[in-house]
Amino acid sequence: MMRVRFKPGIPAVGWPVALGLMLWPWALAAQRVPVVEHTLANGMKVLLVERHDEPSVAGGWVAHVGSANERPGITGIAHLFEHMMFKGTPTIGTRDARRDLEIIAEQERIREEMRREEARMRAAWRRGEIDDLLKPENKTPRYRELEKRFNELVAEQRALLIKNEFDRIYRSNGASGMNAFTTDDLTAYFVQVPANKLELWMWMESERILRPVFREFYAERDVVFEERRMRTESTPLGRFEESFNAMFWESHPYGWPTIGWPSDITAISKAQADEFYATYYAPQNITLILVGDFDPAHALRLAQQYFERIPRGSNDAPEVVTLEVPQVAEKRMYAEAETNPQVDILWHTVPFGHKDSYALGILGQVLSTRTGRLYKKLVLERQLATEIWATQRSQKWAGYFNAGGEAREGRTPQEVEAAIYAEIEKLQNELVPAEELQKVKNNYAAAEYRRLTSNMSILMQLIFNEGLGDWREINAAGPKFQAVTAEDVQRVAKKYFTRENPAVAIYTRKPAAAKVEGSVKPEEKN
Repeated sequence: MMRVRFKPGIPAVGWPVALGLMLWPWALAAQRVPVVEHTLANGMKVLLVERHDEPSVAGGWVAHVGSANERPGITGIAHLFEHMMFKGTPTIGTRDARRDLEIIAEQERIREEMRREEARMRAAWRRGEIDDLLKPENKTPRYRELEKRFNELVAEQRALLIKNEFDRIYRSNGASGMNAFTTDDLTAYFVQVPANKLELWMWMESERILRPVFREFYAERDVVFEERRMRTESTPLGRFEESFNAMFWESHPYGWPTIGWPSDITAISKAQADEFYATYYAPQNITLILVGDFDPAHALRLAQQYFERIPRGSNDAPEVVTLEVPQVAEKRMYAEAETNPQVDILWHTVPFGHKDSYALGILGQVLSTRTGRLYKKLVLERQLATEIWATQRSQKWAGYFNAGGEAREGRTPQEVEAAIYAEIEKLQNELVPAEELQKVKNNYAAAEYRRLTSNMSILMQLIFNEGLGDWREINAAGPKFQAVTAEDVQRVAKKYFTRENPAVAIYTRKPAAAKVEGSVKPEEKN
């Protein structure tokens, strides 16, 4: 589950663009993003936004796959692919493509034998004969022999590689901001290129989808494992957040981390990766998005020329069908961590595009930000907390509402928790005053107006909306937020904030831990 505490004034559900009701209708119409949709012959979707404000094009594509599409045993594979898609093609990233492929084949033959040795080692671990599969002394003699030969091949391949050539080509042609990210629901790749380099973008991106070479697959797997160690295991709340997330989601795939479980990351095989790629990186599961200074007819012809070379996948990607079971009782987790005392609360709510997501988003903004109810009551008036948060997070297949706060010195997380419940109870019993509701709506509209000021910011809005279910929300969500009534807010407060629906994490400082300055927030997964 990608957990993000959003900055004040930025909505956490949907990406509306319409201005507030207090603004003139012409401004409302002017902020509609003029998206033109096409579908290529192989099923790949193309979204074009012609915009001549600057001589550049923000180009990206969304693979409709995230960690929710994985299964036990290969958790983390979607994120691993984010790394692998920068390794190049037969013509990018190597000095000798033929020998490069021979090495990869030989590496895979050796890894298959290593996997058989790993199975023996796991059996020994289950019998209690060894205590840790990762300790060098617990490896079998045959495994050590194979590992030595494998490392020799790794060294030979590295002598052939041209590191970061994909990035170098882009930068040498004036491009910037090349990056990618993975969430529970999507994987996105993006870069900004000069307007006269659009065809270069078409060739580069189509090549890495059509003819990717997964060089250094097992070495990159180790890089991801190290990333997990740095971002999860070495942070004050990382492992606790992971446990809390797994406790919250009982049946849904959102219960495992985007970066994957440690034992899965080190066990993923290239054969599994090839199968995953064929299923989820097929053209019919990808959306191209271009925003910027181009002629739409010319851009479409280029997309057809380069991307229609990629054959349609033999099978469509399967949907996530496992639904979260209704929670029947409150869940609680108590943890001692090297962090300031705080409480984090999750409630099950609704997915992206659900009719109740808009009212829940408004409810979150009523509670949060420095002008919201929680800050005024808990931080300023009662001085229970130093920081608070509240936000609705609607993901593709399910959603949650998150609220919490960091306790002020001398106060407890339980006091903060009780005060949050008291503010929610007010929303259940009393209608939000019209002036307060309108202020929240105006803040939504203003924030979305600011997010549509550049090619890249528009591209990111389209990436998220398309990845979560429907790019049209970039235009449609704004009026839906503006239509939320005080009665809607009260209704969803009563419906979702019930006694049996929350999961609560109470964090207290370890007795020997030094005081942590500032607040520690959950980190976004990629």
